[in-house]
Amino acid sequence: MKLTFYKYQGTGNDFIIIDNRNDKNISLANHQVKQLCDRRFGIGADGLMLMNDKEGFDFDMQYYNADGNTSTMCGNGGRCMVKFAYNMGLSKTEYLFNAIDGPHKAAIENNGWVDLKMKDVNAVEISMFSDYILDTGSPHYVKPVNNVMDIDVVKLGREIRYNKRFADEGINVNFVEQEDEGKVYVRTYERGVEDETLSCGTGVTASALSFAHNDNGFNHVNVKTPGGNLAVDFDKTGETSFENIWLCGPATFVFKGEIEI
Repeated sequence: MKLTFYKYQGTGNDFIIIDNRNDKNISLANHQVKQLCDRRFGIGADGLMLMNDKEGFDFDMQYYNADGNTSTMCGNGGRCMVKFAYNMGLSKTEYLFNAIDGPHKAAIENNGWVDLKMKDVNAVEISMFSDYILDTGSPHYVKPVNNVMDIDVVKLGREIRYNKRFADEGINVNFVEQEDEGKVYVRTYERGVEDETLSCGTGVTASALSFAHNDNGFNHVNVKTPGGNLAVDFDKTGETSFENIWLCGPATFVFKGEIEI
């Protein structure tokens, strides 16, 4: 089977996108997804997405991790899907699409940034190490650190991701350093990729909310990642609850191609 694919990236978090609308009925086995995402023997990506039709929505987003398994919400992936829809002729300023964690609104700003509304967060757990555990569409462990660039993200991230509590389902691990007031630097170990990624949208969101958890004065956090800059806007509605959460940042077309699988 010959597949037409599109490559997009959002602050270095890169994705293969396949247009599966108009009754194309493309179905991929897990091993095929894994091969396509392989950086040596395939196209190479942190994940793969199918854009499907869904009544009442602009599109449905079906997401796979690089290991070939279906996964929970991907924030940067969602933003890239919106930019893909725009580039494919679905030219709008506001979008409504469906993902595994439910409906999402999105908008394209004049500067080309894509803003994605994330699910509400109703609970933030603080661990015995004063780290944060929360779900922003995907589960995240947020660890505040000093000198984030000196952290061995893969080694320490794996230790947390595969510890007894999280091993079965997995968890994404974020190391966060406050740089200035209202600004943090985030590095992320992603489950399913099982490595550090240049950026993680749900991780950036989790990190920003954790940063604001003990400070009622923030409703906007600028976030720096190894792949680029993003921002998170939100309303803090309780001690451990947040609503109207928006992940904002660039989403860029890289290339289009064909591959035989």
